[in-house]
Amino acid sequence: MKKNRIEELIVIHRDGLLKDTIPFWMKHTIDHEHGGFLNYLDQDGTILNTDKPVWVLGRFTWLMALLYNSVEKRPEWLNTSRHGIEFLEKYCFDTDGRMFFEVTRDGRPLRKRRYIYAETFGVIAFAEYSLAAGDEKKLERAKKLYKLLIRYYQNPELLPPKIYPQTRQVKSHAMPMILLATTQQIRKTGDDPLYEEVIDNSLKEVLEDFMHYDERALFETVGVNGERLDSPEGRCINPGHAIETSWFIMEEGRHRNDKNLIEKGCTILDWSLDWGWDKEYGGILYFVDVEGKPCEQYEHDMKLWWPHNEALYACLLAHYLTGQKKYEDWHEKIHEWAYSHFPDRKNGEWFKYLHRDGTISSTVKGNRWAGPFHLPRMQLYCWKLLEEMKKEI
Repeated sequence: MKKNRIEELIVIHRDGLLKDTIPFWMKHTIDHEHGGFLNYLDQDGTILNTDKPVWVLGRFTWLMALLYNSVEKRPEWLNTSRHGIEFLEKYCFDTDGRMFFEVTRDGRPLRKRRYIYAETFGVIAFAEYSLAAGDEKKLERAKKLYKLLIRYYQNPELLPPKIYPQTRQVKSHAMPMILLATTQQIRKTGDDPLYEEVIDNSLKEVLEDFMHYDERALFETVGVNGERLDSPEGRCINPGHAIETSWFIMEEGRHRNDKNLIEKGCTILDWSLDWGWDKEYGGILYFVDVEGKPCEQYEHDMKLWWPHNEALYACLLAHYLTGQKKYEDWHEKIHEWAYSHFPDRKNGEWFKYLHRDGTISSTVKGNRWAGPFHLPRMQLYCWKLLEEMKKEI
């Protein structure tokens, strides 16, 4: 990538993060009355619902601590992260040590799911905050929660099953993927043999069970031993999820100086871009059936913000690690489509849900699933990687 383009992209991502995305959320999301953050927001920041999704609380708490640790020691960022930590500690843990999935504005429990996703974001929130605040108690909280979620993952019988295992045994790509990412984050606080064990096992499971070379696809759901399932669920790939996993793997390859891991991550990226890119309208499709049969998900052909965020960073990282121009070309192609369709030029931030042709489907900026995570993470990671690229020219 040429130096002038690197410099242009640095400005786009740095200013997009610091002058657009973060100011939008700092203005609208902080609940000064009850604590925590209000995430259900319309395009202009109007509150649509006061309930609080716990995994989104964890994500924003993590993000603000990360900005404090990696960009600038701004007191408002640390204070905002602390604001999130205090709400999480006070209201978001059940008596069994697990976390609720959603609580009311004043912290009363609403939902608790069989999945342990809220806990993974709780781990990274407490871990990153502990580094920002120098708070050993919060680090111990992160470690305790991490060990709890590993226990539940390694002993699935402790949680209610989604499908009766006596009838059909399946597993989801989401769990080894999120454990890989969560462990990479808590590892920043210090070494532990458990972290490397979990990362190794997560990599093995993704690369051996979910990555199918014969169909050039990373599947979302497979049999318990990696078998391909002949069902809508078994034929489904989620290009955005697979692309996100690809850069988790590439980052692990960079951390270990392991070219084989980097190559595997790039292979997943290649496959997922081929499957996901909409050749008619542009942009990345949400779900794809690898046999071309009808997808089970009604929203399969929509364009969501987060797969494009993940693809922008994955392609930039792949280009940086391999030097291959095809990844620069993909980055530019995705950048052009995403930045011409998602940004809200009037109110700031990005729209989250588009129709297949790129027109707006919903004006929400935040809900139970969408919030300040994928976009600001992409902006921060791209900015910092571009700074490294600039130094090496």
